[in-house]
Amino acid sequence: QVQLVESGGGLVQAGGSLRLSCAASGRTSIYYVMGWFRQAPGKEREFVATISWSGGRTYYADSIKGRFTISRDNAKNTVYLQMNSLKPEDTAVYYCAADRTAYSDSYSYTQNDYDYWGQGTQVTVSS
Repeated sequence: QVQLVESGGGLVQAGGSLRLSCAASGRTSIYYVMGWFRQAPGKEREFVATISWSGGRTYYADSIKGRFTISRDNAKNTVYLQMNSLKPEDTAVYYCAADRTAYSDSYSYTQNDYDYWGQGTQVTVSS
């Protein structure tokens, strides 16, 4: 079992930056793909970014490519999402998720692949 806790959300003006963190606890001794997803009001939850356990492979949604960066520190059991050049349409609840895997270099952008989810952190971007 793995517990995930997100932090770092808040209110920011358009063009600003935020860094989200997701701390994992529990059974963290095996490989986990990590991902960030978001859900805007009235919309379905969507994929944002994913990173392999090794950190060597990442994949991003087109809507945030070039503006957001996912990274991880396995020694701290923490994954990050650096968000720059934020836009009002980035307003959403952001969730981190963990996917157990047998491979250090796999990743996934499919929600159903993920086994554990955090409670989410609100990001609001004002225009």
